[in-house]
Amino acid sequence: MAVDVLLGLQWGDEGKGKIVDVLSAGYDLIARFQGGPNAGHTLEFDGKKFVLNTIPSGIFFENTINLIGNGVVIDPITLKKELDKLKDAGHDLLAKKNLLIAKKAHLILPTHQLLDAANEKKMGEGKIGSTLKGIGPTYMDKTGRNGLRIGDITLPDFKERYQKLVDKHVSMLLQLYGEVADFSEREALFFEALDVLRQFPLVDSEHLVNNYIKDGKKVLAEGAQGAMLDIDFGSYPFVTSSNTTAAGACTGLGIAPQQIGEVIGIFKAYCTRVGGGPFPTELDDEMGEELRRIGHEFGATTGRPRRTGWIDLPALKYAIMLNGVTQLVMTKADVLSGFEKIYACTHYNYLGEQIDYMPYDICSVKPEPVYKEIDGWNEDLTGITELSEIPAKLQSYIDFLEAELGVPVKYLSVGPDRKQTLVLH
Repeated sequence: MAVDVLLGLQWGDEGKGKIVDVLSAGYDLIARFQGGPNAGHTLEFDGKKFVLNTIPSGIFFENTINLIGNGVVIDPITLKKELDKLKDAGHDLLAKKNLLIAKKAHLILPTHQLLDAANEKKMGEGKIGSTLKGIGPTYMDKTGRNGLRIGDITLPDFKERYQKLVDKHVSMLLQLYGEVADFSEREALFFEALDVLRQFPLVDSEHLVNNYIKDGKKVLAEGAQGAMLDIDFGSYPFVTSSNTTAAGACTGLGIAPQQIGEVIGIFKAYCTRVGGGPFPTELDDEMGEELRRIGHEFGATTGRPRRTGWIDLPALKYAIMLNGVTQLVMTKADVLSGFEKIYACTHYNYLGEQIDYMPYDICSVKPEPVYKEIDGWNEDLTGITELSEIPAKLQSYIDFLEAELGVPVKYLSVGPDRKQTLVLH
């Protein structure tokens, strides 16, 4: 049985958590393959709302096992808070025994977060827009072969290993920034959280996932952030520190490329972005503010207002190509209800010519979007449950996107609740 991959095709916040939750009942294993607590996957059902930062979004189904994969970076303090909130809401994952953690997943230390904040502050106006969760410095230690991993917390000399890395970070902070903020309180919470994590099954995840495949069980790899934030193929340097594309599922879980099955790409009916970086279709006006207000476009993790704009087809085509997307999910179609006209960027005017792809120097030479005007729809979508209830103008928009992108839109989300999802094909 192949591994299906679900990921975002824009700049994150596409609604991945909700769709994983919708699909989870049909899978035996949900596995997060990259990112860290900078993710904010929002799930709503039965009148309740949950925001998951590190824990996979299939956690609410009794027969589905969930794995935090080796490609993820873990902040024990944040993960413990997630676990505590879920337990208070009646979901004790330790008792349910449906959460596993990869031994090879790297740890975010309190000093990683100090480095993150200090670096962002020093960059000033050129800052990336980091969530300040320590993600970047942790991945830097990982690639620099200095990092600590979940499996290390079971070793007798873990505290010595920890102190060695902390001493290195403190030295860096003093040399580069001249000061080190007090982190003693957070350090105490860090070790308290590790005591909790030691109670969960810590596994050799590459063997576990491949055994699931060998046994013919269904596996869904859950991505975080979005394809346009990929460290290699996103709008560098305004990107995250991991591979957010389908290729990241191979390294983030230890599976071979030929084991990839369906690639499910999620996109909003419009676009949003958090932090700095290029955004060709951004609406820095009343229309953009209206999209932000109606769509509640504020970060689930940080609370920061998201930048908003019209859908960007060159960027979407690029993401579809990179990931080998086989089926699409369109979310937040309900947000566009009431707009007389909506717009889709079909090309860019770039250095005197019209192109339909993402240029290398998109960060330095701002391409001008070329728009196609599309009739909007007035109907409230949030209560529809049948395909026959989809407004004709929305169906025309979907048909237009399928023709442009060359991939079927299989699912349509018309609200945040798991029930507000229609299967189109």
